[in-house]
Amino acid sequence: MCSFEAVFGAPPGVVAQAPGRVNLLGEHTDYNDGYVLPIAIEQQTTVSMRHNDQGEFALHSEMLGSTVRFTLDTLPAEHFATYVYGCLVEARADGIHTPPLDIHVQSDVPMGVGLSSSAALEVATLRALRALTDQPLDDVRIAQLAQRAEIRHAGVRCGIMDQMASSLADTKSALFLDTRTLDRRLVPLPPESAVLVLYSGVARTLAGSGYNQRRAECEEAAQRLGVVSLRDVDDISAADTLPEPLCRRVRHIISENARVLVAAACCSAGEFGGLMNASHASLRDDYEVSVPELDQLVALLQAHPNVYGARLTGAGFGGACVALCEPQALNEVSQVVLQDYSDEGFTGRVLVPSLSSTV
Repeated sequence: MCSFEAVFGAPPGVVAQAPGRVNLLGEHTDYNDGYVLPIAIEQQTTVSMRHNDQGEFALHSEMLGSTVRFTLDTLPAEHFATYVYGCLVEARADGIHTPPLDIHVQSDVPMGVGLSSSAALEVATLRALRALTDQPLDDVRIAQLAQRAEIRHAGVRCGIMDQMASSLADTKSALFLDTRTLDRRLVPLPPESAVLVLYSGVARTLAGSGYNQRRAECEEAAQRLGVVSLRDVDDISAADTLPEPLCRRVRHIISENARVLVAAACCSAGEFGGLMNASHASLRDDYEVSVPELDQLVALLQAHPNVYGARLTGAGFGGACVALCEPQALNEVSQVVLQDYSDEGFTGRVLVPSLSSTV
């Protein structure tokens, strides 16, 4: 564990943080201009920085134990550095002064599990840059620059949900977000409910998964249907006019948007859980982004009597699942389900122990 001062020999000028997130409903809808319902988690990424006079940026990752040096003229070879580099380049293009900096990153947001560690890094970087340069950069603009950084420089054609959640959500209420208009409001969790996040033991990376392929399929489907994006399709029967696999991709997006709208109307825990179960089935069968380990872990959660519902969370292809549970049974649920999962030859763990309703 090397602090900023241990690495760079002096204290930082500013320190900023941003949380990871777990998405409760609305998977793969954000890059289709749809609706999402994420909530921030307690785990945070911390970015510290100060000006230097070295003529180049020095970026130290405490998690990786390495320091990367770069200028804004060339994309760094190290993948983790591309996220920070992208934020700096996009901030500069937006008129923000970005002099050479010493940058230190520390994070307890789990990586590669679907909790948006990349967005937390991007938002924390831009928050620190805002504080250091005293620029009038609001939280929505931070999310937009962070998304642009990930698309243009890290190679992930992401929607804006993760960045908006990291920049604007909290751990007490879900953030209902219209990703087309960026209209948003906080939505309480259903009464007498709590969120549990478990890791499947299967890591995934978006740039190397089928994520970009799914986005391309949605774009092709929208073009065939004559709409700007799949957000503009309300009638699920429109999917039947398309060939495989486009018809199933469209069916997921339309039905998932509808599930988010129902959930955002503050439904009961039981109804919310049913929507989560339906979401997982759709992600597994129509969108094909689940894996056997996720399916098994979700099935074990759904079968537990103190669980209202469960689904994979994040883009899929591995990672984590999220469950809505009775608050008093969280420990029992996690212990029983993970033991059963282990008995079947898999290794999982608790990622986010509890996000509870206030009612």
